[in-house]
Amino acid sequence: MATEASDGPAIEALMLAAGAARRFGGGKLTAPWRGGVLLDGALAAAFAAPAPTVTVVTGADAAAVEAAARAFAAQAGEVGRLRIVHAADHAEGMAASLRAGIVSLPPDAAGAFVFLGDMPRVPHAVLAPLAAAVAAGASAAAPVHQGRRGNPVAFARSLFPELAELRGDQGARKILDRLGPDLALITSPDDGVLFDVDERGDLN
Repeated sequence: MATEASDGPAIEALMLAAGAARRFGGGKLTAPWRGGVLLDGALAAAFAAPAPTVTVVTGADAAAVEAAARAFAAQAGEVGRLRIVHAADHAEGMAASLRAGIVSLPPDAAGAFVFLGDMPRVPHAVLAPLAAAVAAGASAAAPVHQGRRGNPVAFARSLFPELAELRGDQGARKILDRLGPDLALITSPDDGVLFDVDERGDLN
């Protein structure tokens, strides 16, 4: 269980879990994974983050994804930290779920982790350093492994307006690319910050 920030506004956690998973053939986040479902691995990381709440943004397969999230939270003893938000315009793409998550956060949130539901192997060791970098003044913080930037990313509240303006099937890559030294890079101990599941073969 994460240790919540005790002083001042906290960095919240968002889990983007709204995609239709067309390349996978649908039902990706509830596909079997290591004794549970794929979403479990991503949720384990999100709940390990130093964040008061974890907001799961649903879209396609909303009922199944919400049920999986609630089941994981119950098993982990984290029901009180789980929030569910539905992105009604999820068919637009990733930007829609990111917008829905950002605008749902408490008005005093200092920032937000953005986790992706199809990334089940995020090393928990990167989470506290990401939060610490934002708390120390970085506009955003991202993990890197062997020179490649990965996920999750922690964003300061100052970037929320830009995140809320994103459109289409894109994430925040362009925002991060222009930050320069305002983007803190945290070395990851393994490639879990890069590994995602796109097709069924990736489950192996």
